[in-house]
Amino acid sequence: MPAFRSRHLCSVAAALVLTVAAPATAATADSSAALREVLFVGNNWDGTATVLKSSGDFAKVGEINVVPDKAQRIAEINADPIKWIYYTAIRNEVGQGHDQYVDDMYSTPDGKSVVVSRPSFADVVSIDLATDKINWRFPVAGYRADHMAVSPDGTRVAVSASTANKVQVLDINTGKELGEFATGDKPHENVFTNGGKYIWNMAIGEVTTSLDDPSWDWTKGDRHITVVDATTYKTVKTIDMRDRLDAIGLKDFSDAVRPAAFTPDWSKMYFQVSFFNGFLEYDIATAKITRVKTLPANPATSTDRTTWLLDSRHHGISMSPDGTKLCVAGTMDNYATVVDRATLQEGPLVTASTPYWATVSGDGKDCIISESGADQVTAIDFATGQKVLSVPVGDHPQRVRLGHVLADWTGPTS
Repeated sequence: MPAFRSRHLCSVAAALVLTVAAPATAATADSSAALREVLFVGNNWDGTATVLKSSGDFAKVGEINVVPDKAQRIAEINADPIKWIYYTAIRNEVGQGHDQYVDDMYSTPDGKSVVVSRPSFADVVSIDLATDKINWRFPVAGYRADHMAVSPDGTRVAVSASTANKVQVLDINTGKELGEFATGDKPHENVFTNGGKYIWNMAIGEVTTSLDDPSWDWTKGDRHITVVDATTYKTVKTIDMRDRLDAIGLKDFSDAVRPAAFTPDWSKMYFQVSFFNGFLEYDIATAKITRVKTLPANPATSTDRTTWLLDSRHHGISMSPDGTKLCVAGTMDNYATVVDRATLQEGPLVTASTPYWATVSGDGKDCIISESGADQVTAIDFATGQKVLSVPVGDHPQRVRLGHVLADWTGPTS
């Protein structure tokens, strides 16, 4: 397991959050073009994205440079003392001593570009897949860009501006801002739900301090889910998991919602919270937590919560397309497992090195996890719970998303 970051208490570092995770959504492809479905793997520390076949042998298709303007961006940061402070804090705290060059990514509907959020550069960019050149750049509010979500029709991306406590929604083709909405502290995961009718945002609060004992939970900030109308960006409701957790006697549980997966009918949400080796089931109609699943603890994992990566314990959850199985990344416990949704019985514990994300293969047969500690992605069969294969990628893979490229694309040509 890699060495984790120091836990400084400087006020700037306290404004930053972990790049985390949410269920993958493939941008809708333009049916007039010859496209192929792929997996984009964001290699956070080396500033590349590895492009793999979306199923089968997951062979490498090509690679993208997501920081072609690196020298220009760093020069701008060095010329601005405030930007430099945040950039350095991101590297030392959230990045564990590394720059965070890619958090999230989605392809455009025509398969010709990929849109990437870049935490260290506090922006979202569209990169031409044929040339590795930037089509447009959108600096987010504040000093750090985080998780994104793409609308079901592939035309809009929602990005968390994590130090500004807001989500900004962009036109995926032009980078024009279409709207924004306020969130809790440190907005993180975004999900378009109900066929694109709503956007759910999960604010995770402060995750860089050492005040990890439950008695200091109040220092972590305002953590709640914001649900907005995806057309008007007006708040429909807010969900405070603190009240729901307290109602079932889980007063010592964190209410920082991390990755989440929804059932195909959007009736239930399965979500992870800070410090917990497991997940919870939330019934959306009744607004209640209905089940809690504790997964095995690795005996080799330290019980010192301040040593866990940015308040994570388990980080990454996805659901099979038929809604019968969940796949859980046990990040700090170094395994992943498939869980039967009806019984909540876990399957084999598949050994993995700091698994950081979980998504679904293009054919829906496998769960795909990113192993940030081993620089590879691993496929696990939903039916058997057994490992299928692993494929090497770049340095520190995190987010994995389904998308499309042109059928004959194998990388930039110029």
